[in-house]
Amino acid sequence: MNAGPAEAFPVGEHLMEELDARGWTQAEFAEILGRPPQAISEIVSGRKEITRDSAAQIAAALGTSPQYWLNLQDQFHLWKQTQDAGIRKQLNDVRLRARLNELAPLAVLRKRGVITATTPQEQAEQLCQLLEIESIDQEPRLPMAARRSNVAERVSAVQVAWLACVRRQAEQRPVSAYSADALRALAERLSNLVRDPAAFARFPALFADAGVRLVHVEAFPSSKIDGASFDMDGTPVIGLSGRGQRLDKVLFTLLHEVAHVVLNHIADGLILDEGEEDGQDREQEADCLARDWALPGRLPAVPDRISQGWLTRVATSLGVHPIVVVGRLQNDGVLNWRTLLAKNAPTVTAFLRTW
Repeated sequence: MNAGPAEAFPVGEHLMEELDARGWTQAEFAEILGRPPQAISEIVSGRKEITRDSAAQIAAALGTSPQYWLNLQDQFHLWKQTQDAGIRKQLNDVRLRARLNELAPLAVLRKRGVITATTPQEQAEQLCQLLEIESIDQEPRLPMAARRSNVAERVSAVQVAWLACVRRQAEQRPVSAYSADALRALAERLSNLVRDPAAFARFPALFADAGVRLVHVEAFPSSKIDGASFDMDGTPVIGLSGRGQRLDKVLFTLLHEVAHVVLNHIADGLILDEGEEDGQDREQEADCLARDWALPGRLPAVPDRISQGWLTRVATSLGVHPIVVVGRLQNDGVLNWRTLLAKNAPTVTAFLRTW
């Protein structure tokens, strides 16, 4: 913490030293400035502050700059403030609040009920517990080891806080022993299950049976996270932000994270997905597997003009919600992103919030 300015002395004392060095009395100096003697007496005694005009006159008489005298005055006032216990506490609280907001999006955490304390000191304790650091002077690490050397550099404080919330929720979720076969079998069923969007509400229990902790932490502003997966003491954890909202988008993010788990990518550490294709082999491998799970079976030949009737028939034959087919066609560039076929597409945010 900043200790504040060093000890300073009243500007009047500095002025008297200058007058003594020249052998001038206050009355003589007042005459030099063309001011009444009382004005100089009040500056020397500290009863009156130096103004810009008087600083310019003093500087002209003593061969200094006006800023020199104004700075001396400001330094003394700042130092005097630090000697007041109440002001010191206020400034320390300001420094503490600034540090808390450097570490995490404190306003968001308070709004979400993650941080419930009202004083900066108690908030600091709660934030340290969330980030698993001993003091706010430490830099928080990711909630788990990074899988790439550059992850620690590109993960922001907001993202680290989001991941810490995922970890906290996951720690409270009991699960069965992890089974890769059970998880793969579940992934193959998910698209069929969400023909009824309400099935999303049952996902945490289904994943727990396969030995995976599945949690939802709503996206923090500017976090840009769609999902994440990692190993926590031998148990896979998948966190979803629900940023896509639309059924097919959130479903694909989930299947993408499941693919990372099934393919054992999390053995090397954290997988953090921000919805941007980075061209890495593991991301492409997870995407391919997620695509197979999202739309089981092959699409028939696509007509030049896609009607709602054709879309419904194809979705029914594949056992999926029509929006899943729309999403595939949009990603393949067959359908425009503004197509009317996606109008009134179901969202799953309400179901995720039940997790």
